[in-house]
Amino acid sequence: MNSEQPEAPRHTEEGSPVGRRVFLGTIGLGALGLVTAPVLQRVTESVLGAFSGKDPTGLTGLLPNGGGFRYYSVTGSVPDRTAADYQLKIDGLVDRPGTYTLADLRALPQTKLVKDVQCVTGWRVPDTPFEGVRLSHLLDLAGVRDSAKAIHFTCFDGAYTESLTLDQARRPDVLVALRMQNKPITHDHGGPVRLYVAPMYFYKSAKWLSGITVGDKVEPGYWEKLGYDVDAWVGRSNGRDDEPTS
Repeated sequence: MNSEQPEAPRHTEEGSPVGRRVFLGTIGLGALGLVTAPVLQRVTESVLGAFSGKDPTGLTGLLPNGGGFRYYSVTGSVPDRTAADYQLKIDGLVDRPGTYTLADLRALPQTKLVKDVQCVTGWRVPDTPFEGVRLSHLLDLAGVRDSAKAIHFTCFDGAYTESLTLDQARRPDVLVALRMQNKPITHDHGGPVRLYVAPMYFYKSAKWLSGITVGDKVEPGYWEKLGYDVDAWVGRSNGRDDEPTS
């Protein structure tokens, strides 16, 4: 998987269900960490790929590759967006809706955060730099109305969605990110623009960000509709939707 969103047991291209035991066992492999990840990735792909020349379960994507991340999307393909055609739309309960190009976002004040990336499946990538515009700054520019309570995010893959409460969105460690690991965010990592929610598990950091809609209630995102927490504070497992203690 994209090491950035959790993977629920799902049907493969052949329509065969992935068993819970296999799924949990693979999660356990992913939790062994980055030191063993490259070896585990190669071994797992070799074994699973022996069936019809490919992974029949789709589970090799649950392990990070040598760089700590792995490409994953919830759709078969995702279109590319460049500086020439990228747009981020902000609308909903705001006084000044608008659309930002990549150049517009680059011209705004930039904030850099260096924190661990934590996947809900148990692995992490330590000290990962992200840089971009604080989401709170974009909300201030848009003029959020008093009736607003939540933010809904959409992505140009056409399927993935996420959400935050307004208070969560205004945290200083939530970015509309343009750079990752000290370079522009690549397509595989959700570029050219993605959400980065530092204090929450990485499935909240939606890739291929295209829309920010301010609303009056939280709308569960893609993975929340499949059973994951709407609030996803690192260190708080499913069922614990509390504010973090630090």
